[in-house]
Amino acid sequence: MTKNRTKIIATVGPSCSDANVLSSMIESGVNCFRVNLSHGTQNEKKSYFDLIKSVSDASNKTRPAILADLAGPKVRIRNIDKSFKLSEGQIVTVSSAEKGVGIIPISKGLVFKNHDPDAKIMVNDGKVCLEIIELLNESSFKCKTIVPGKIKSKKGVNFLGVTLNVPSLTSQDENDLAIALENGADWVALSFTRTAIDFSLVKSKIKEHGYNTPVMAKIEKWEAVKNLDSIVQAFDGVMVARGDLGVELPLEQVPVIQKNIIKKAKLYGKPVVIATQMLDSMIENPVPTRAEVSDIANSILDGADALMVTGETAMGKFPAGVIEVLSDVINETEKTLKYYSRTIGKDTVDSIAGGISHAACTIAKDLDLNSIVTMTQSGGTARMVSSFRPAASVYAMTTLKTTFRELSIIWGIIPVLINEYSSADEMPEIAKQKLLEMKAINSEEKFIITGGVPVNVPGTTNYISIL
Repeated sequence: MTKNRTKIIATVGPSCSDANVLSSMIESGVNCFRVNLSHGTQNEKKSYFDLIKSVSDASNKTRPAILADLAGPKVRIRNIDKSFKLSEGQIVTVSSAEKGVGIIPISKGLVFKNHDPDAKIMVNDGKVCLEIIELLNESSFKCKTIVPGKIKSKKGVNFLGVTLNVPSLTSQDENDLAIALENGADWVALSFTRTAIDFSLVKSKIKEHGYNTPVMAKIEKWEAVKNLDSIVQAFDGVMVARGDLGVELPLEQVPVIQKNIIKKAKLYGKPVVIATQMLDSMIENPVPTRAEVSDIANSILDGADALMVTGETAMGKFPAGVIEVLSDVINETEKTLKYYSRTIGKDTVDSIAGGISHAACTIAKDLDLNSIVTMTQSGGTARMVSSFRPAASVYAMTTLKTTFRELSIIWGIIPVLINEYSSADEMPEIAKQKLLEMKAINSEEKFIITGGVPVNVPGTTNYISIL
Protein backbone atom coordinates (compact mmCIF):
# COMPACT_ATOMS: atom_id res chain seq x y z
CA MET A 1 0.00 0.00 0.00
CA THR A 2 1.22 3.50 -0.82
CA LYS A 3 1.89 6.10 1.86
CA ASN A 4 0.03 8.94 0.19
CA ARG A 5 -1.49 11.35 2.68
CA THR A 6 -4.67 11.85 0.66
CA LYS A 7 -6.67 8.62 0.87
CA ILE A 8 -8.48 6.65 -1.85
CA ILE A 9 -11.97 5.13 -1.64
CA ALA A 10 -13.02 2.76 -4.43
CA THR A 11 -16.50 1.45 -5.19
CA VAL A 12 -16.92 -2.30 -5.59
CA GLY A 13 -19.03 -3.64 -8.43
CA PRO A 14 -19.09 -6.12 -11.31
CA SER A 15 -15.74 -4.92 -12.69
CA CYS A 16 -13.88 -5.66 -9.47
CA SER A 17 -15.93 -8.53 -8.03
CA ASP A 18 -12.84 -10.71 -7.60
CA ALA A 19 -10.56 -10.94 -4.57
CA ASN A 20 -7.43 -10.79 -6.73
CA VAL A 21 -8.58 -7.55 -8.36
CA LEU A 22 -9.34 -6.00 -4.97
CA SER A 23 -5.92 -7.07 -3.69
CA SER A 24 -4.20 -5.39 -6.64
CA MET A 25 -6.24 -2.24 -5.99
CA ILE A 26 -5.13 -2.26 -2.34
CA GLU A 27 -1.54 -2.67 -3.47
CA SER A 28 -1.97 0.34 -5.79
CA GLY A 29 -3.31 2.55 -3.01
CA VAL A 30 -6.94 1.85 -2.04
CA ASN A 31 -7.56 2.61 1.63
CA CYS A 32 -11.29 1.89 1.78
CA PHE A 33 -13.97 0.21 -0.35
CA ARG A 34 -17.44 1.63 -0.87
CA VAL A 35 -20.53 -0.56 -1.11
CA ASN A 36 -23.32 1.23 -2.98
CA LEU A 37 -26.56 0.12 -1.33
CA SER A 38 -28.78 1.79 -3.95
CA HIS A 39 -28.77 -1.28 -6.17
CA GLY A 40 -29.10 -5.04 -5.90
CA THR A 41 -30.82 -7.59 -3.70
CA GLN A 42 -29.95 -8.10 -0.05
CA ASN A 43 -27.89 -11.17 -0.96
CA GLU A 44 -26.00 -9.24 -3.65
CA LYS A 45 -25.22 -6.45 -1.20
CA LYS A 46 -24.03 -8.91 1.44
CA SER A 47 -21.82 -10.63 -1.14
CA TYR A 48 -19.83 -7.41 -1.62
CA PHE A 49 -19.22 -7.11 2.11
CA ASP A 50 -18.06 -10.73 2.15
CA LEU A 51 -15.78 -10.10 -0.83
CA ILE A 52 -14.08 -7.12 0.82
CA LYS A 53 -13.65 -9.00 4.08
CA SER A 54 -11.97 -11.85 2.19
CA VAL A 55 -8.93 -9.72 1.30
CA SER A 56 -6.33 -8.06 3.49
CA ASP A 57 -3.15 -6.06 3.35
CA ALA A 58 -0.36 -8.34 4.56
CA SER A 59 1.39 -5.49 6.35
CA ASN A 60 -1.75 -4.55 8.30
CA LYS A 61 -3.06 -8.06 8.97
CA THR A 62 -6.64 -6.84 8.77
CA ARG A 63 -9.22 -6.38 6.05
CA PRO A 64 -9.81 -3.03 4.34
CA ALA A 65 -12.20 -0.41 5.66
CA ILE A 66 -15.77 -0.44 4.30
CA LEU A 67 -17.95 2.60 3.58
CA ALA A 68 -21.64 1.67 3.32
CA ASP A 69 -23.47 4.21 1.15
CA LEU A 70 -27.23 4.36 1.82
CA ALA A 71 -29.52 5.14 -1.11
CA GLY A 72 -31.48 7.82 0.75
CA PRO A 73 -34.82 9.31 -0.36
CA LYS A 74 -34.03 9.50 -4.08
CA VAL A 75 -37.06 10.59 -6.11
CA ARG A 76 -37.56 8.78 -9.42
CA ILE A 77 -40.09 8.56 -12.22
CA ARG A 78 -42.44 5.66 -11.57
CA ASN A 79 -42.87 2.88 -14.12
CA ILE A 80 -44.69 4.17 -17.16
CA ASP A 81 -46.03 2.06 -19.99
CA LYS A 82 -44.12 3.95 -22.63
CA SER A 83 -41.50 6.69 -22.59
CA PHE A 84 -42.50 10.01 -24.15
CA LYS A 85 -40.85 13.23 -25.23
CA LEU A 86 -41.63 16.70 -23.95
CA SER A 87 -41.35 19.69 -26.28
CA GLU A 88 -40.22 23.16 -25.27
CA GLY A 89 -43.04 25.15 -23.65
CA GLN A 90 -45.23 22.08 -23.14
CA ILE A 91 -47.39 22.13 -20.02
CA VAL A 92 -47.19 18.99 -17.89
CA THR A 93 -48.14 17.85 -14.38
CA VAL A 94 -45.61 16.25 -12.02
CA SER A 95 -47.44 14.12 -9.47
CA SER A 96 -46.67 11.66 -6.70
CA ALA A 97 -50.30 10.47 -6.63
CA GLU A 98 -51.62 10.38 -10.20
CA LYS A 99 -50.80 8.75 -13.53
CA GLY A 100 -52.15 9.38 -17.01
CA VAL A 101 -51.86 11.55 -20.12
CA GLY A 102 -49.89 14.74 -19.52
CA ILE A 103 -48.65 13.53 -16.11
CA ILE A 104 -45.11 12.62 -15.05
CA PRO A 105 -45.63 10.13 -12.20
CA ILE A 106 -42.93 10.20 -9.52
CA SER A 107 -42.24 8.26 -6.31
CA LYS A 108 -45.49 7.61 -4.41
CA GLY A 109 -46.33 9.37 -1.16
CA LEU A 110 -44.19 12.44 -1.80
CA VAL A 111 -45.66 15.59 -0.25
CA PHE A 112 -44.77 19.10 -1.44
CA LYS A 113 -44.71 21.69 1.33
CA ASN A 114 -43.63 24.95 -0.30
CA HIS A 115 -41.44 26.25 -3.11
CA ASP A 116 -39.46 29.31 -4.20
CA PRO A 117 -40.85 31.58 -6.98
CA ASP A 118 -38.17 30.37 -9.42
CA ALA A 119 -38.30 26.69 -8.40
CA LYS A 120 -37.50 24.07 -11.03
CA ILE A 121 -37.71 20.32 -11.47
CA MET A 122 -34.78 18.52 -13.11
CA VAL A 123 -35.20 15.08 -14.65
CA ASN A 124 -32.43 12.61 -15.56
CA ASP A 125 -29.55 14.71 -14.19
CA GLY A 126 -30.89 17.89 -15.76
CA LYS A 127 -31.36 16.56 -19.28
CA VAL A 128 -34.99 17.69 -18.92
CA CYS A 129 -35.85 20.88 -17.03
CA LEU A 130 -39.31 22.01 -15.93
CA GLU A 131 -40.32 25.38 -14.52
CA ILE A 132 -42.93 25.19 -11.74
CA ILE A 133 -45.99 27.28 -12.56
CA GLU A 134 -48.13 26.47 -9.52
CA LEU A 135 -48.75 23.99 -6.73
CA LEU A 136 -51.99 22.21 -7.67
CA ASN A 137 -52.17 20.25 -4.40
CA GLU A 138 -49.79 18.68 -1.88
CA SER A 139 -48.86 15.95 -4.39
CA SER A 140 -48.86 17.75 -7.77
CA PHE A 141 -47.13 20.63 -9.56
CA LYS A 142 -48.19 22.27 -12.81
CA CYS A 143 -45.03 22.86 -14.87
CA LYS A 144 -43.74 24.27 -18.16
CA THR A 145 -40.97 22.53 -20.10
CA ILE A 146 -37.84 24.68 -20.40
CA VAL A 147 -35.36 22.06 -21.59
CA PRO A 148 -37.17 19.41 -23.67
CA GLY A 149 -36.30 15.74 -23.66
CA LYS A 150 -37.46 12.18 -23.14
CA ILE A 151 -39.25 11.00 -20.00
CA LYS A 152 -38.33 7.43 -19.03
CA SER A 153 -39.13 5.14 -16.12
CA LYS A 154 -36.81 5.12 -13.08
CA LYS A 155 -34.89 8.27 -14.03
CA GLY A 156 -33.96 10.52 -11.11
CA VAL A 157 -35.90 13.69 -10.31
CA ASN A 158 -34.44 16.69 -8.46
CA PHE A 159 -36.43 19.59 -7.01
CA LEU A 160 -34.63 22.93 -6.95
CA GLY A 161 -36.10 25.37 -4.47
CA VAL A 162 -38.78 22.94 -3.30
CA THR A 163 -39.15 21.73 0.28
CA LEU A 164 -40.00 18.04 0.26
CA ASN A 165 -41.62 16.14 3.08
CA VAL A 166 -39.49 13.01 2.78
CA PRO A 167 -37.88 10.87 5.50
CA SER A 168 -34.12 10.99 6.09
CA LEU A 169 -34.14 7.20 6.14
CA THR A 170 -36.45 5.22 3.89
CA SER A 171 -37.62 1.70 4.74
CA GLN A 172 -35.02 0.43 2.25
CA ASP A 173 -32.35 2.47 4.05
CA GLU A 174 -33.29 0.93 7.39
CA ASN A 175 -33.02 -2.58 5.95
CA ASP A 176 -29.73 -1.74 4.23
CA LEU A 177 -28.36 -0.14 7.38
CA ALA A 178 -28.97 -3.36 9.30
CA ILE A 179 -27.19 -5.38 6.59
CA ALA A 180 -24.26 -2.94 6.55
CA LEU A 181 -23.76 -2.93 10.32
CA GLU A 182 -24.11 -6.69 10.67
CA ASN A 183 -21.57 -7.21 7.89
CA GLY A 184 -18.83 -4.90 9.10
CA ALA A 185 -19.42 -1.37 7.79
CA ASP A 186 -16.81 1.00 9.26
CA TRP A 187 -18.46 4.18 7.95
CA VAL A 188 -22.04 4.91 6.92
CA ALA A 189 -22.76 7.59 4.30
CA LEU A 190 -26.18 9.24 4.36
CA SER A 191 -27.39 10.29 0.93
CA PHE A 192 -29.38 13.49 0.43
CA THR A 193 -28.64 14.93 3.86
CA ARG A 194 -30.62 18.13 4.40
CA THR A 195 -30.17 19.21 8.03
CA ALA A 196 -28.10 18.43 11.12
CA ILE A 197 -31.11 16.62 12.58
CA ASP A 198 -30.54 13.85 10.03
CA PHE A 199 -27.43 12.84 11.97
CA SER A 200 -29.34 12.20 15.19
CA LEU A 201 -31.92 10.11 13.36
CA VAL A 202 -29.34 7.87 11.67
CA LYS A 203 -27.12 7.64 14.75
CA SER A 204 -30.04 6.55 16.92
CA LYS A 205 -30.83 3.74 14.46
CA ILE A 206 -27.19 2.66 14.51
CA LYS A 207 -27.18 2.55 18.31
CA GLU A 208 -30.40 0.52 18.30
CA HIS A 209 -28.39 -2.16 16.48
CA GLY A 210 -25.66 -2.00 19.14
CA TYR A 211 -23.05 -0.09 17.14
CA ASN A 212 -21.44 3.34 17.22
CA THR A 213 -20.36 3.51 13.57
CA PRO A 214 -19.44 7.03 12.35
CA VAL A 215 -21.78 8.71 9.87
CA MET A 216 -20.81 10.83 6.89
CA ALA A 217 -23.16 13.44 5.40
CA LYS A 218 -23.36 13.50 1.62
CA ILE A 219 -23.70 17.11 0.50
CA GLU A 220 -25.83 16.93 -2.65
CA LYS A 221 -28.99 18.90 -1.85
CA TRP A 222 -29.52 22.64 -2.00
CA GLU A 223 -30.81 22.48 1.59
CA ALA A 224 -27.53 20.89 2.71
CA VAL A 225 -25.52 23.77 1.23
CA LYS A 226 -27.81 26.21 3.03
CA ASN A 227 -27.33 24.34 6.35
CA LEU A 228 -23.65 23.51 5.80
CA ASP A 229 -22.21 24.80 9.10
CA SER A 230 -24.59 22.88 11.34
CA ILE A 231 -24.28 19.72 9.23
CA VAL A 232 -20.48 19.73 9.32
CA GLN A 233 -20.50 20.29 13.08
CA ALA A 234 -23.01 17.48 13.71
CA PHE A 235 -21.75 14.69 11.43
CA ASP A 236 -18.55 12.67 11.80
CA GLY A 237 -17.48 13.54 8.25
CA VAL A 238 -18.79 14.99 4.98
CA MET A 239 -18.74 14.00 1.33
CA VAL A 240 -19.00 16.38 -1.61
CA ALA A 241 -21.30 14.32 -3.84
CA ARG A 242 -20.93 16.34 -7.02
CA GLY A 243 -23.35 14.33 -9.16
CA ASP A 244 -26.67 15.38 -7.66
CA LEU A 245 -25.12 18.59 -6.31
CA GLY A 246 -24.44 19.66 -9.91
CA VAL A 247 -28.11 19.09 -10.69
CA GLU A 248 -29.52 20.73 -7.58
CA LEU A 249 -27.44 23.87 -8.11
CA PRO A 250 -25.99 25.62 -11.17
CA LEU A 251 -22.90 23.77 -12.40
CA GLU A 252 -20.78 26.92 -12.32
CA GLN A 253 -21.33 27.14 -8.56
CA VAL A 254 -20.15 23.62 -7.74
CA PRO A 255 -16.35 24.28 -7.72
CA VAL A 256 -16.71 27.16 -5.27
CA ILE A 257 -19.15 25.16 -3.12
CA GLN A 258 -16.67 22.28 -3.06
CA LYS A 259 -13.89 24.56 -1.86
CA ASN A 260 -16.17 25.99 0.83
CA ILE A 261 -17.18 22.53 2.07
CA ILE A 262 -13.52 21.51 2.34
CA LYS A 263 -12.75 24.72 4.23
CA LYS A 264 -15.63 24.17 6.66
CA ALA A 265 -14.70 20.54 7.24
CA LYS A 266 -11.12 21.43 8.10
CA LEU A 267 -12.29 24.27 10.33
CA TYR A 268 -14.26 21.79 12.46
CA GLY A 269 -11.68 19.01 12.20
CA LYS A 270 -13.95 16.68 10.18
CA PRO A 271 -12.78 14.46 7.29
CA VAL A 272 -14.03 15.45 3.84
CA VAL A 273 -14.35 13.18 0.79
CA ILE A 274 -14.63 14.38 -2.81
CA ALA A 275 -16.73 12.12 -5.05
CA THR A 276 -18.22 11.74 -8.52
CA GLN A 277 -16.58 11.80 -11.95
CA MET A 278 -13.03 11.97 -10.65
CA LEU A 279 -11.86 9.82 -13.56
CA ASP A 280 -15.08 9.30 -15.47
CA SER A 281 -13.36 8.91 -18.85
CA MET A 282 -11.50 5.86 -17.53
CA ILE A 283 -14.72 3.87 -17.47
CA GLU A 284 -13.96 3.30 -21.15
CA ASN A 285 -10.40 4.57 -21.67
CA PRO A 286 -7.08 3.49 -20.14
CA VAL A 287 -5.84 7.08 -19.64
CA PRO A 288 -7.58 10.08 -18.04
CA THR A 289 -8.22 13.50 -19.51
CA ARG A 290 -6.03 16.44 -18.55
CA ALA A 291 -9.07 18.13 -17.03
CA GLU A 292 -9.67 15.14 -14.73
CA VAL A 293 -6.06 15.16 -13.55
CA SER A 294 -6.31 18.89 -12.82
CA ASP A 295 -9.57 18.33 -10.94
CA ILE A 296 -7.94 15.67 -8.76
CA ALA A 297 -4.88 17.83 -8.09
CA ASN A 298 -7.02 20.83 -7.11
CA SER A 299 -9.02 18.71 -4.66
CA ILE A 300 -5.74 17.65 -3.04
CA LEU A 301 -4.39 21.21 -2.98
CA ASP A 302 -7.61 22.38 -1.32
CA GLY A 303 -7.11 19.83 1.48
CA ALA A 304 -9.48 16.91 0.83
CA ASP A 305 -8.97 13.93 3.13
CA ALA A 306 -9.97 11.36 0.53
CA LEU A 307 -10.99 10.98 -3.11
CA MET A 308 -13.69 8.51 -4.07
CA VAL A 309 -14.22 6.79 -7.41
CA THR A 310 -17.55 5.18 -8.25
CA GLY A 311 -18.42 3.87 -11.71
CA GLU A 312 -14.73 4.00 -12.63
CA THR A 313 -14.01 0.92 -10.52
CA ALA A 314 -17.51 -0.57 -10.15
CA MET A 315 -18.30 -0.79 -13.86
CA GLY A 316 -15.23 0.47 -15.72
CA LYS A 317 -12.80 -1.50 -17.85
CA PHE A 318 -9.69 -0.54 -15.88
CA PRO A 319 -10.41 -0.63 -12.11
CA ALA A 320 -6.78 -1.23 -11.07
CA GLY A 321 -5.55 1.36 -13.60
CA VAL A 322 -7.87 3.97 -12.10
CA ILE A 323 -6.26 3.50 -8.68
CA GLU A 324 -2.76 3.69 -10.16
CA VAL A 325 -3.60 7.01 -11.83
CA LEU A 326 -5.12 8.39 -8.62
CA SER A 327 -2.06 7.35 -6.60
CA ASP A 328 0.33 8.88 -9.12
CA VAL A 329 -1.51 12.21 -9.20
CA ILE A 330 -1.77 12.28 -5.39
CA ASN A 331 1.93 11.50 -4.98
CA GLU A 332 3.03 14.12 -7.49
CA THR A 333 0.71 16.82 -6.14
CA GLU A 334 1.65 16.21 -2.50
CA LYS A 335 5.32 16.87 -3.33
CA THR A 336 4.41 20.54 -3.84
CA LEU A 337 2.54 21.08 -0.58
CA LYS A 338 3.94 22.95 2.41
CA TYR A 339 2.33 21.36 5.42
CA TYR A 340 1.47 22.93 8.71
CA SER A 341 2.39 26.40 7.45
CA ARG A 342 -1.13 26.37 6.03
CA THR A 343 -2.82 25.09 9.20
CA ILE A 344 -6.58 25.53 9.10
CA GLY A 345 -7.71 23.55 12.14
CA LYS A 346 -10.13 25.06 14.67
CA ASP A 347 -9.68 28.77 15.23
CA THR A 348 -9.42 28.09 18.95
CA VAL A 349 -8.31 24.96 20.74
CA ASP A 350 -11.05 24.23 23.22
CA SER A 351 -10.01 20.92 24.79
CA ILE A 352 -6.98 19.27 26.40
CA ALA A 353 -6.77 16.77 23.54
CA GLY A 354 -7.00 19.62 21.02
CA GLY A 355 -4.25 21.54 22.79
CA ILE A 356 -1.98 18.50 22.90
CA SER A 357 -2.65 17.76 19.22
CA HIS A 358 -1.78 21.32 18.24
CA ALA A 359 1.30 21.24 20.47
CA ALA A 360 2.50 17.98 18.91
CA CYS A 361 2.34 19.50 15.43
CA THR A 362 4.08 22.70 16.58
CA ILE A 363 6.89 20.79 18.33
CA ALA A 364 7.37 18.55 15.30
CA LYS A 365 7.73 21.61 13.10
CA ASP A 366 10.02 23.53 15.49
CA LEU A 367 12.33 20.55 16.17
CA ASP A 368 12.10 19.17 12.64
CA LEU A 369 10.83 15.78 13.85
CA ASN A 370 9.46 13.35 11.27
CA SER A 371 7.08 11.24 13.36
CA ILE A 372 4.07 11.88 15.62
CA VAL A 373 2.57 8.88 17.43
CA THR A 374 -0.93 8.98 18.93
CA MET A 375 -1.85 6.10 21.25
CA THR A 376 -5.58 6.07 20.65
CA GLN A 377 -8.76 4.16 21.37
CA SER A 378 -11.43 6.28 19.68
CA GLY A 379 -9.16 7.87 17.08
CA GLY A 380 -10.21 11.35 18.19
CA THR A 381 -6.72 12.68 18.88
CA ALA A 382 -5.40 11.28 15.62
CA ARG A 383 -8.14 13.13 13.74
CA MET A 384 -7.28 16.35 15.59
CA VAL A 385 -3.61 16.00 14.72
CA SER A 386 -4.57 15.38 11.08
CA SER A 387 -6.72 18.53 10.97
CA PHE A 388 -3.60 20.64 11.59
CA ARG A 389 -1.94 19.07 8.51
CA PRO A 390 1.54 18.43 10.00
CA ALA A 391 4.54 17.74 7.80
CA ALA A 392 5.48 14.87 10.14
CA SER A 393 4.05 11.41 9.53
CA VAL A 394 1.20 10.61 11.93
CA TYR A 395 1.04 7.05 13.30
CA ALA A 396 -2.24 6.24 15.05
CA MET A 397 -1.47 3.21 17.21
CA THR A 398 -4.53 1.38 18.45
CA THR A 399 -5.51 -2.00 19.83
CA LEU A 400 -8.92 -1.79 18.13
CA LYS A 401 -9.45 -2.98 14.57
CA THR A 402 -12.59 -0.83 14.31
CA THR A 403 -10.61 2.33 15.10
CA PHE A 404 -7.84 1.21 12.75
CA ARG A 405 -10.30 0.98 9.86
CA GLU A 406 -12.19 4.19 10.72
CA LEU A 407 -8.92 6.10 10.52
CA SER A 408 -8.05 4.63 7.13
CA ILE A 409 -9.79 7.49 5.29
CA ILE A 410 -8.35 10.33 7.38
CA TRP A 411 -5.71 12.53 5.75
CA GLY A 412 -2.13 11.71 6.65
CA ILE A 413 -2.97 9.05 9.23
CA ILE A 414 -1.04 5.79 9.14
CA PRO A 415 -3.10 3.45 11.33
CA VAL A 416 -1.09 0.81 13.21
CA LEU A 417 -2.46 -2.18 15.09
CA ILE A 418 -0.71 -2.95 18.37
CA ASN A 419 -1.13 -5.48 21.16
CA GLU A 420 -3.00 -4.69 24.36
CA TYR A 421 -1.13 -2.74 27.05
CA SER A 422 -2.08 -1.94 30.64
CA SER A 423 -0.06 1.07 31.77
CA ALA A 424 1.23 4.40 30.53
CA ASP A 425 4.77 3.25 31.19
CA GLU A 426 4.46 0.75 28.34
CA MET A 427 3.43 3.27 25.68
CA PRO A 428 6.86 4.75 24.79
CA GLU A 429 8.53 1.37 24.31
CA ILE A 430 5.61 -0.06 22.32
CA ALA A 431 5.60 3.00 20.06
CA LYS A 432 9.36 2.95 19.52
CA GLN A 433 9.46 -0.76 18.73
CA LYS A 434 6.65 -0.39 16.21
CA LEU A 435 8.32 2.55 14.50
CA LEU A 436 11.60 0.65 14.31
CA GLU A 437 9.82 -2.44 13.01
CA MET A 438 8.17 -0.31 10.30
CA LYS A 439 11.51 1.36 9.53
CA ALA A 440 9.84 4.71 10.17
CA ILE A 441 12.74 5.85 12.41
CA ASN A 442 16.28 4.79 13.17
CA SER A 443 17.39 3.83 16.67
CA GLU A 444 18.72 7.35 17.41
CA GLU A 445 15.82 9.30 15.94
CA LYS A 446 13.43 11.22 18.21
CA PHE A 447 9.66 11.25 17.85
CA ILE A 448 6.62 12.74 19.61
CA ILE A 449 4.09 10.59 21.42
CA THR A 450 0.65 11.47 22.81
CA GLY A 451 -1.66 9.32 24.88
CA GLY A 452 -4.13 9.21 27.73
CA VAL A 453 -3.87 8.34 31.41
CA PRO A 454 -5.63 6.18 32.51
CA VAL A 455 -4.87 4.04 29.47
CA ASN A 456 -7.40 2.39 27.17
CA VAL A 457 -10.10 4.94 27.96
CA PRO A 458 -11.46 6.85 24.94
CA GLY A 459 -11.25 10.63 25.06
CA THR A 460 -8.61 10.93 27.80
CA THR A 461 -5.61 12.29 25.87
CA ASN A 462 -3.59 14.27 28.42
CA TYR A 463 -0.03 13.15 27.80
CA ILE A 464 2.70 14.32 25.41
CA SER A 465 6.39 13.46 25.35
CA ILE A 466 9.45 13.59 23.11
CA LEU A 467 11.45 10.37 22.98
